[in-house]
Amino acid sequence: MSDILRIEIGEPPADRLDKALAALVPEEAALSRSRLAKLIAEGAVTKDGAPVTDQKAKVAEGEVYEIALEAPRPVETQAQDIPLTVVWEDADLIVIDKPAGLVVHPAPGSPEGTLVNALLHHFGGNLSGIGGEARPGIVHRIDKDTSGLLVVAKSDRAHHGLAAQFEKHSVHRHYLAVVHGTPDAADPRLRGTRGVSFEAGNVLKITSQLARHKTDRQRQAVIFEGGRHAVTRARVVEDFAGAAALVDCWLETGRTHQIRAHMAHAGHGLIGDPTYGGRRRLPAKVVGEAAAEAAALFPRQALHAATLGFVHPVSGETLSFSSPLPADIEALLAVLRAGAGGNTGAKK
Repeated sequence: MSDILRIEIGEPPADRLDKALAALVPEEAALSRSRLAKLIAEGAVTKDGAPVTDQKAKVAEGEVYEIALEAPRPVETQAQDIPLTVVWEDADLIVIDKPAGLVVHPAPGSPEGTLVNALLHHFGGNLSGIGGEARPGIVHRIDKDTSGLLVVAKSDRAHHGLAAQFEKHSVHRHYLAVVHGTPDAADPRLRGTRGVSFEAGNVLKITSQLARHKTDRQRQAVIFEGGRHAVTRARVVEDFAGAAALVDCWLETGRTHQIRAHMAHAGHGLIGDPTYGGRRRLPAKVVGEAAAEAAALFPRQALHAATLGFVHPVSGETLSFSSPLPADIEALLAVLRAGAGGNTGAKK
């Protein structure tokens, strides 16, 4: 038995069927371009009841396509012996310092080698919600290539209690990021950017709605109508001659890619960010050739979940954890300091 996924082509459409469908299929469907191409070739994509088997076929706004998807086979999540850095653990929850490169939850593109696989091994196969929740024990995520702190529930009572705190936005989370440029209240460009303001102490505040990008399913778009409300604040910790900065970002809300999308909207995208950073380079004349090259070659978004605080959902104790910057970001900061020379400084 098949499920039918209905896709209506919006404006402006991509120039061919496979690209148009790839941009518009819901993220939860997890359909890659290659999978879509196979479905088209197999006749599983129809328009007005007739199969469309040419992936290069032209599409037009308003056309409706139906994709027949076979019911997914049940996949049992396997326990895997993957090393974990455990910051805290008791009978109800565990706090992990996640390395960059580790996916949090199994998905069609990453069915194994994830944090959940590692936790199943660590817990001896007993993880809250297995079989009953879409994200077993996971109440929040950080991106694969973001490092840092993450809390996971081990019991149903902890799972519900933590989820409630995240829903109320009462969890204390600070991230350290290395960004292009240095946010400054005196910058007239920032003052003229919609959704951007400054609070006392030169604290940058970005307020917008976030929604999935209309044509790029890997991105979140900053919008001001519809979508989901999102607020990010950021403070400069260290300035590298105005060319780059280490910033402390904290969330009033927690949306997918929030810091990455918001900082890019403000013109201060994260160094190394393949999705929001573009091909922007640091000025070698300001920070030196070595620093400019190191930033250009940095292999991931320079983002680290450095602080995590919440109320223990069972004991009621207030818990707070911190994680030092990982070696790759420390190395990037070292070369930026050396390149900017005496022009660096902390912002208070």
